[in-house]
Amino acid sequence: MHIGLIVGIGPAATDFYYRYLIAAAARIGKDLELTMAHADTPTLLRNQGTANGQAQVDIYLRLSERLQRAGVAQVAVTSIAGHFCIDAFKEVCPVPVIDLLEVVKLEVRRRGLKKVGLLGTRVIMESGFYGVLAGVDVVAPADDLLDVHEAYVSMATAGLVTPAQREVFLRAGQTLTSQQGCQAVMLAGTDLALVFKEEDKPGFETLDCAALHAGAIATVALTS
Repeated sequence: MHIGLIVGIGPAATDFYYRYLIAAAARIGKDLELTMAHADTPTLLRNQGTANGQAQVDIYLRLSERLQRAGVAQVAVTSIAGHFCIDAFKEVCPVPVIDLLEVVKLEVRRRGLKKVGLLGTRVIMESGFYGVLAGVDVVAPADDLLDVHEAYVSMATAGLVTPAQREVFLRAGQTLTSQQGCQAVMLAGTDLALVFKEEDKPGFETLDCAALHAGAIATVALTS
């Protein structure tokens, strides 16, 4: 199936999704039909921070219409921050949307998690992952929330993580699990792939939302 991605929010997330889908297609020897449209990170973060969902939906709609004209059958937004207006976008999008929030809800349920921590932008952390995890205790960093938000925004905008930023995320994750009693830490920002690499062991259980989403996109793209 021809898949469309709304990318650029931020650069590292785009790279993560693109490489994931290429690798998935290569493993089964199937061609990947993919078209991408670029959105802007600072604009998205400004709209999220001011709760201006309609402005972001308008951007997504314009980009998804462009993708539809290119022949895509389904579309996905490669940003967890960008899902703050996903329900409104799904109502107007001309093609079906592969919703990260729905994918993550299913995985949390499958793993039987009852208390999880969050790392991501301030809005994601303060909203408890947009309030979609019913029956789950969703915990934001108690003392490090602002530090995590600022480190994440800087990292997402630059597409690079510094040692100091990495330390902020690792410290917050350790606190969420060892002091705040979380069973796992949700990597609720797609650019956290820069910090939490598959070969690294951070010392606590994680749930990689971007990897789950990319996997769902790959399933649609390569088995439909």
